[in-house]
Amino acid sequence: MFAAVKPQLLPLDVPTLAFVAVCIAALLGLLLLFAWVQQRNVRALAWWGSAYLIGASSIALWAAPAPLFAIPKEFAQALTFLACGMIWNGVRLFHRRPLLPTAAFIGAFVWIVLCQLPAFAEGNNERIALGAVVVAAYTFFIALELHRERRKTLYSRLAAIVVPCVHAAIFLMPLAMQAYLPAAYAASWLNVFTLESLLYAVGTAFIMLLMVKDNDVDLYRSAAFTDPLTGLLNRRAFLENALSLCARQGERGQPVTMLMLDLDHFKSINDRFGHAIGDEVLRVFANAARSNMRGSDLVGRLGGEEFAVIVAEPMQFAARIGERLRASFETAGIQIGEHAIGATLSIGAATSHEPVTDIAALIARADAALYRAKHDGRNRLYAADAEPPSQDARPLAAARNGQAAKPARLSQGKGPARRAKSVGLAAIGENATSRLPSAR
Repeated sequence: MFAAVKPQLLPLDVPTLAFVAVCIAALLGLLLLFAWVQQRNVRALAWWGSAYLIGASSIALWAAPAPLFAIPKEFAQALTFLACGMIWNGVRLFHRRPLLPTAAFIGAFVWIVLCQLPAFAEGNNERIALGAVVVAAYTFFIALELHRERRKTLYSRLAAIVVPCVHAAIFLMPLAMQAYLPAAYAASWLNVFTLESLLYAVGTAFIMLLMVKDNDVDLYRSAAFTDPLTGLLNRRAFLENALSLCARQGERGQPVTMLMLDLDHFKSINDRFGHAIGDEVLRVFANAARSNMRGSDLVGRLGGEEFAVIVAEPMQFAARIGERLRASFETAGIQIGEHAIGATLSIGAATSHEPVTDIAALIARADAALYRAKHDGRNRLYAADAEPPSQDARPLAAARNGQAAKPARLSQGKGPARRAKSVGLAAIGENATSRLPSAR
């Protein structure tokens, strides 16, 4: 009985669907342009709003039963591909990547040229396949641009990648319908395409507004947690993140090391060269810190020329990180602009093997070591008195100390200077406020 039933589809009025698509696309385009008027700094909104209005015009020209003026259908349909290319360029502009205007027009150009060939005449399956592939390619490139952006929240990234990829797959559905479905279903490809255009318009606008919202949140967060001069964490953000790092290390029974850093003779630099050069010295230090710190290390400006670093390492490893930063800044501070500055850095370090509940005490210990470093000549790293590890943390500390001792023994045959540095690193956790020899 069921075998005798022929496949039938509920009739869908294509002109009505096209009219709805035109209205939705035009309204979304006006919405995006209005958002651009409110946020002129987000120029991508202007590209997206214009693309929506062009797409609405394209649908009105090629799908309306009686258009106001007649133009070849391939030219009207080419506007759809131009709109997709503009949306792609808008995404690139939003993420501060260079525009590719030629790529925005190339889909429309290829469409117009190939539609002049007999193989791509009106109604041919090849013409349908060409249109589906062009739109799917643009949506794929949009998803690729969104995937390259890693600053958004996980929710936004998933939505921004999944939705365009789904749209790209659905735009290829006419090809599968023509190839695999019965004729009664395959003939309805235009209905599917029109419905998909509606979904695509709404989904893409949602993604765009979500990206703008995330960008605004990121700007506010950066303004609240970032030092505007150096781009490093400000005091509040550093202390909050440092407490979180200490809590994680405490749960694992692993140590943390606080490094307090102070630029030597900074007041003198300001007095001799002016505050503009002083600000540039701070920026040079911030660049050196970003270049020499790992992604897991926290660096912040506590105020003036005073900075802090906290690392999830024992003293021996943290001292190497601090010494690397000290040497790098000493090299970068020799000449700043046209001035021979000779800026240097003093560092005080303190390690805690116990869970840190009062970070002020750890900072005070590192600050005391910093005072000794500045008192004894500056441009050096001093370590505070070592805290004995707890019973639970002692085996892990012994294992890490044993691993750290291996490279020190291997380097002892490479000359007096290298041997002195290695011995200093190995002894830094044993002697109270022992000096780490300079690497100059």
